[in-house]
Amino acid sequence: MADDLASEIIRNFDRAKSLRGIWESHWQEIAERVWPDRAIFVGTRPEGDKRTERIFDGTASLALPRFGAAMESMLTPRTQKWHKLTVQDEDLAEDYEVKRYLDAVNGLLFRARYAPGSNFASQMFEAYMSIGAFGTGCLFTDEMVGRGLRYKSIHLGELFLSENHVGQIDRVFRKFEYSARQAAQKFGADKLPEQIKNKLENDPEARFEFIHCVKPNEERKAGMRSFRGMQFASYYVSIIGKKLLDEGGYRSMPYQVGRFITTPNETYGRGPAMLVLPDIKMLNEQEKTIIRAAHRMVDPPMLVTDDGALQPFNMRPNALNPGYLNERGEELVKQLRMEGNIGLGLELQDQKRKQINDAFLVTLFQILVDQPTMTATEAMLRAQEKGQLLAPTMGRQQSEMLGPMIERELDILAAAGQLPPMPQALQDLGGLIEIDYISPLNRAQRAEEGVAILRTLESAVPLAQIDPSALRIFKVGDTIRELAEINGVPAKLLYSPDELEQIEAQENATQQAAALLQAAPIAAQSAKGFAEAEHIAATPAPVAQ
Repeated sequence: MADDLASEIIRNFDRAKSLRGIWESHWQEIAERVWPDRAIFVGTRPEGDKRTERIFDGTASLALPRFGAAMESMLTPRTQKWHKLTVQDEDLAEDYEVKRYLDAVNGLLFRARYAPGSNFASQMFEAYMSIGAFGTGCLFTDEMVGRGLRYKSIHLGELFLSENHVGQIDRVFRKFEYSARQAAQKFGADKLPEQIKNKLENDPEARFEFIHCVKPNEERKAGMRSFRGMQFASYYVSIIGKKLLDEGGYRSMPYQVGRFITTPNETYGRGPAMLVLPDIKMLNEQEKTIIRAAHRMVDPPMLVTDDGALQPFNMRPNALNPGYLNERGEELVKQLRMEGNIGLGLELQDQKRKQINDAFLVTLFQILVDQPTMTATEAMLRAQEKGQLLAPTMGRQQSEMLGPMIERELDILAAAGQLPPMPQALQDLGGLIEIDYISPLNRAQRAEEGVAILRTLESAVPLAQIDPSALRIFKVGDTIRELAEINGVPAKLLYSPDELEQIEAQENATQQAAALLQAAPIAAQSAKGFAEAEHIAATPAPVAQ
């Protein structure tokens, strides 16, 4: 039975591999010119070999990590919290106990995600670079029992994907290699096929191919606490020997796949490098042409009288070459004067470089750097433009990659018993929690609101000079608070409404006390005068004699 299952998984894998064949040559061509470290889609390469032989211009290979940095800075900046948790019910969202619980869970997520052993930041960056180069990136979110979360960026060459009926990746085959020693550590030596067992003694570093298959659990038995009750089934299979090594399951999909854009009837994404691959190839050819032209100009060919004239000719500095002047003192050897326009070639290269940098979003993020003296309104307009341009592609990563990743993290932490007790009100709602993204991308998308506020205030100021009461329409405190939220000002730097009420109450009490102190001398003088008047009134008038 297990062998039949292993054979079926291998057949399904071979079918998925055949459907991906054309992509592999495409990805290989891109990797060789943009990300040579990943140029292992076709054939094999020995460890440590040189892989930059097809790169003559480094524009694309330098733009790719900048694209990854741009994605990270806009979606998952490691210096700030880029999402929070909420619930759909507005009344419940304002419940103090629920808000406190959601804040605690959100903080726990970020602490677990950025723990030293999780490796999230580096692996997420590699996934972003894969999206930029090949259009598809994958992050594997796993659990280190007793230690927390663990993340690993999976090379696209190992992945074979399949979509469900709504276009979500729900079946993943991953083909990878282990040495015989590593396979024994992972699965146990007794589970390995005989071909691998035989290598454990005489060649433990011999490498073999394995398949990890994750797919929906079609035979799921709801309520069972074992892997048979989980939503996704997991199988590890040895290709050699066609043997099932491990069977298990996941409550949530451990592979989170992000795609830049997809075209109809295609499972894998297409990224910026694919869009400008002709420009990348052309730029490399232009660089080679300019190098050859410059070489000929700097070290031009020599013109001589006959084919044997240069045999004793010495090109070294300060060398003596007798016999190469005629009796009239004319040179018998001359340089060939080359005609060329290297400046035109450099201008054409700059055009291609700009197109490549545009595709990788480099020029878009250079705007604020090139114009650091912009006004607040100008900066907000730039942010608005940036948000509009980035929303279609970067926003997809939130729904397709980051959302499933957060659900997976919550599932792991809940199963490990690391989440605080859920409030009863939230339990009655079924524990349904929603993700509210507050990343720089989302703030840039909200910049339009900030522009509208600032423009309205700028228009209102001249009118207020005519009628000062016109400004009474504005809730100044709420306006400033809204601008602060749009610009991403940390909440801890702003007073909450309750804190403002306390401050106002203290100020009123202080003013009342000051007023009493100020009025005290006058009251004392009045009391003195009143007492004197009463004394005079009570004193009998003197009798006339």
